[in-house]
Amino acid sequence: MSGASVSGSLLAIDTATSRVVVARGGVDGTLEDAATWEAGYRHGEALLPSIERLLAPVGGRAAIGAIVVGTGPGAFTGLRVGIATAKGLAHGLGCPIVGVPTGAALLAALPGSGALLLPAGPSDRVLVRAGEPSRLLPGGTEPDLRAGEVLLAVDLEGRAADEALERGRAARDGLAAALLRLGAGRLAEAGGDDLEALVPDYVTLPRGVSAATGEVAWSHDPR
Repeated sequence: MSGASVSGSLLAIDTATSRVVVARGGVDGTLEDAATWEAGYRHGEALLPSIERLLAPVGGRAAIGAIVVGTGPGAFTGLRVGIATAKGLAHGLGCPIVGVPTGAALLAALPGSGALLLPAGPSDRVLVRAGEPSRLLPGGTEPDLRAGEVLLAVDLEGRAADEALERGRAARDGLAAALLRLGAGRLAEAGGDDLEALVPDYVTLPRGVSAATGEVAWSHDPR
């Protein structure tokens, strides 16, 4: 697919972690404004109002030229809300949408880090490296770091080293800018994603929910 010609603002949305990120940027991926807040398990309550406030200075939803959405890895509830909202906006506005792995954006936000740890349920963790499939680390298993690799951790207070958590906080501070930058690159190179083909990378699913084919690479929830 050829690159998409986009005019207007880029809107970025990420709900893969406990901190929601919405950001507005230029078509070149330059960050113009952003809002973040700790959502816990209530990702959807403030999402649309925050998007409206972010877009108000540039004319509201009509200013959106394309949407960038973080695809995880992340937990079911947060990712479902964020991706459903992004898809709904893209469909209603008829604008391109691209998915950017949240893990890749966090790593890009802190160059030289190399490996990222994210939670997968109450005891397991996920190891993410740029350009590689996410890998489940069962509870009690430590990541096998490669030569020169530095670890960062997000949403793992009490379950990762302080130094890794500090790097994770720094990466989350740069997540909005990284999402816009990577999303703009994807749009310029390959155009938008198909709405139906754009799926989240869940690390866990709630009880009674089954993964659709192609939607979840793996899931593990010991609860």
